[in-house]
Amino acid sequence: MGAGHVYDTMKHIVVGTAGHIDHGKSALVKALTGVDPDRLKEERTRGITIDLGFARYQDGETDLAFVDVPGHERFVRNMLAGATGIDAVLLVIGADASVMPQTREHLDICRLLGVASGVVAITKSDIVDEDIVDLVRLETEELVAGTFLEGAPIVSVSARTGNGLSRLRAELGNVADVVVGRPTDGLPRLPIDRAFTLKGFGTVVTGTQVSGRIDHDTGLVLLPSERSVRVRGLQVHGEPTKVSVAGQRVAVNLSGIEVEDLRRGDTLTTPGSMCPTTRIDCQVTLLKGARELKYGARVRFHQGTTEVMARIAIGPNCGAVDGAPDPFPSMLAPGSRTFVRLHLERPVAVTREDRFVLRTYSPPVTVAGGVVLDPHPGHGRLRTDAGWARLRGLADTQKAAVAVMVGQAVGQGISGTSLVSRIGLPLRMVKEIVDRLIADESVCQVGEIFVSRDRIDEVSSRLKIIVEEYHRDFPLGQGLPREEARERLSKYAGAELFQYVVAQLVEEGTLVSGRHLSFANHQIVLSEQETVVKTRLEERFLASGLTPPDLDQVVADEGFNKASIDRMVALLVRDGVLERVSGLLFHSVVLARLKIDMLAFKRGRNEPVPLEMGEFKEQFGISRKYAIPLLEYLDYVHVTRRLGSGRVVV
Repeated sequence: MGAGHVYDTMKHIVVGTAGHIDHGKSALVKALTGVDPDRLKEERTRGITIDLGFARYQDGETDLAFVDVPGHERFVRNMLAGATGIDAVLLVIGADASVMPQTREHLDICRLLGVASGVVAITKSDIVDEDIVDLVRLETEELVAGTFLEGAPIVSVSARTGNGLSRLRAELGNVADVVVGRPTDGLPRLPIDRAFTLKGFGTVVTGTQVSGRIDHDTGLVLLPSERSVRVRGLQVHGEPTKVSVAGQRVAVNLSGIEVEDLRRGDTLTTPGSMCPTTRIDCQVTLLKGARELKYGARVRFHQGTTEVMARIAIGPNCGAVDGAPDPFPSMLAPGSRTFVRLHLERPVAVTREDRFVLRTYSPPVTVAGGVVLDPHPGHGRLRTDAGWARLRGLADTQKAAVAVMVGQAVGQGISGTSLVSRIGLPLRMVKEIVDRLIADESVCQVGEIFVSRDRIDEVSSRLKIIVEEYHRDFPLGQGLPREEARERLSKYAGAELFQYVVAQLVEEGTLVSGRHLSFANHQIVLSEQETVVKTRLEERFLASGLTPPDLDQVVADEGFNKASIDRMVALLVRDGVLERVSGLLFHSVVLARLKIDMLAFKRGRNEPVPLEMGEFKEQFGISRKYAIPLLEYLDYVHVTRRLGSGRVVV
């Protein structure tokens, strides 16, 4: 498992064989590559492929890796594990038996998984006459009609004599030329199909790398267990390498985990790239020949090397429009394409655009396939107009899907790293998509999160309404307390979004912000009576000096309304004319004079001067009732300081 050369210029294509048992798939792969894909003793003994077999050959600058999958119905689950990672299919049909049940099912699986190209090989052409080969060819053309293999090359071959192999290689080369390779700049991702212990190395896992690149001696995470592991060594098709890339058959020597802690279906990726999930929103197509699936049906979910049981919650028809007879069906009809939510019985690692196959619980028959739209859909309802619109957006472009996910995050917003696991792209690519949405002014960046412009506009509108209501209900108030505003809007905006909206409204001159929020153009207009009350209160507190009047006494002396006095006192405190000191009210001018008078105690000396309570009371002609709060006030404004049981003027 040591380090060796790096594959960096080769185009890597994975070709999956498909077809019925004993139609010669493994023999054909061996004839093409020189490698026997039947790696297990039991397979060689029984003459059938039980698990996945692998072989490869190079054609110029193209590396073709063959995944030889089982043909027997009992081993279709292994076929699915291999077929999920393939770029093209080599459909094998024996000339001595023609099209068989697993031939059709394998073709259906490839269709459902989105395989777009391939070649058909009619094997064992040497053991039948030409008329039989021609008949099988006609049956094959009928089988592939209307599928991605319609019009594909059909090559008759013999693995025993070598007849037709050169043409088959040429046709495979033509297919490889047009196949788009796997994204090497995507998220590093390796679904595990085997795990074993190798003497002298420890734990080794193998799989077909779906995307990205994996480097030697790097840290990865195993999903869904979220175990941290480290890459000790890499091999690609049995050869040591420092880097593996998408489209290659990879063996990884891992440290930090034992083989008994691994299972087929686990996925290796970089930390933060994917998050396990048990609920996914998808688009599903039911095969025309399948039986209908009811709401809540239990099915087998196959994605990559993962198999897990799931329940179906049926959403709207993908193509339903207003006036359609049944836009929200209660069952999946044969041939229909429908939005569904799958509830998985254990966590899996999937992301947007992952393709999967559904098989019935019993007997296990392939009935449907689909594509993941959102691996973390939240709890929004499917069978509503809003749910329908959301699903249509998710099924559209990557840009539209990101816009839906940002909108779904509402006032809490969503971070770029959270979008990575939902959209299935590296952070750099996610940011490029978000930048386009920001340029369209449909999304805004708020600190480290992204929020839809509609949500920002809604929060801004709600904030202006509650500030306006406060001014109406408390016309003499300083404004709506900022913390109260944040609490009232917490259902619609997280802390970051609230701060952003306030700052935006202040910048545009709509609001004035501090501890309170008020409209910039808000003015307090007093009635004639209120003006009289305010002026008289100010005069009395100024005249009373350090022995301020009791408000109840002011009411009795002046004949003012108590509520009116309370409003004017609040206004005078807000404006800084009156100050509260330990529950008492003093005129600010009086307090300012007190500070000046206290400094006179020092008589020009630089050092602190002792001050006794009795001396303070006598100096200002006040009782203990006023002396104690005033001395505490002087301590607070650093004119005096407590020293033992006394004070000093500082």
